[in-house]
Amino acid sequence: MTVTYKGLWKLLIEKGLQKQDLVNHAGLSSATVAKMGRGEPVSNKVLVKICDYLECNVNDIIKISIVKTEVRGQTPGKLIDTQKTY
Repeated sequence: MTVTYKGLWKLLIEKGLQKQDLVNHAGLSSATVAKMGRGEPVSNKVLVKICDYLECNVNDIIKISIVKTEVRGQTPGKLIDTQKTY
């Protein structure tokens, strides 16, 4: 699973805000903001706090890609990668 917060960083820039504003006004810890900066998943509670503060939807701030490897067909060992973005 890959998580990206590009939408969040873009939205902060558009609103003239910085990451520190998420700590000061949205109630996030600096560790949580750092985690997001590294592209790590955070809780739904964190996402709701951000959306409340920025007045946006979750889809505006986060994208999740799930890469799944499956074995299909009659040939054992033949792998097909599929990727879905939510």
